[in-house]
Amino acid sequence: MKAYHARVTSQRILVIEDDLDIANVLKMDLGDAGYAVEHADSAMNGLIKAREEHPDLILLDLGLPDFDGGDVVQRLRKNSAVPIIVLTARDTVDEKVRLLGLGADDYLIKPFHPDELLARVKVQLRQRITESLSMGDLTLDPQKRLVTYKTEELRLSPKEFDILALLIRQPGRVYSRQEIGQEIWQGRLPEGSNVVDVHMANLRAKLRDLDGYGLLRTVRGVGYALRG
Repeated sequence: MKAYHARVTSQRILVIEDDLDIANVLKMDLGDAGYAVEHADSAMNGLIKAREEHPDLILLDLGLPDFDGGDVVQRLRKNSAVPIIVLTARDTVDEKVRLLGLGADDYLIKPFHPDELLARVKVQLRQRITESLSMGDLTLDPQKRLVTYKTEELRLSPKEFDILALLIRQPGRVYSRQEIGQEIWQGRLPEGSNVVDVHMANLRAKLRDLDGYGLLRTVRGVGYALRG
């Protein structure tokens, strides 16, 4: 898979912040850096968007109107490993320890400089792409571009590897053909192209050769997913 800095435009960041002025500044700074930004103005709306939009990273304010941001971290961690950077004015050691213990990946003390925010975001996204990814007996190493299933190497083409890397990050999530085309080919596939289907068929056959029956799921008329 290409390094994240070369594909920033495909990365989605969810900002959960009730202060519209702060939210707009964050959206502008992140948008100027090439990220796609979604905004939620409450904890509940943030949880809904996190479930429906599958962001690559979440920026989370602690002082939300409906319930504490720490509760949001706990709820997200029940079914998601998405990187979470907490934005807080509570600059105490106990609070930082509490947030990290709940599952936050990083925190920024308000006020902060936009350059520091962007640096923290890049670090979290880089860590996400360089760490090995596993789902049952299937393991993918992005740095070595190596895939193994039950300890046997799965030999994939570059595009097959990129597709599998996309699917394994969120097992069970169904990606449409359009989403896969946008992520892997940056939206350059012509209308009506069957290139995605051809690559998926090849990937399914290679998994089947290693007894990986049923790992790849086709949802008719919708798209593809790895069985989580």
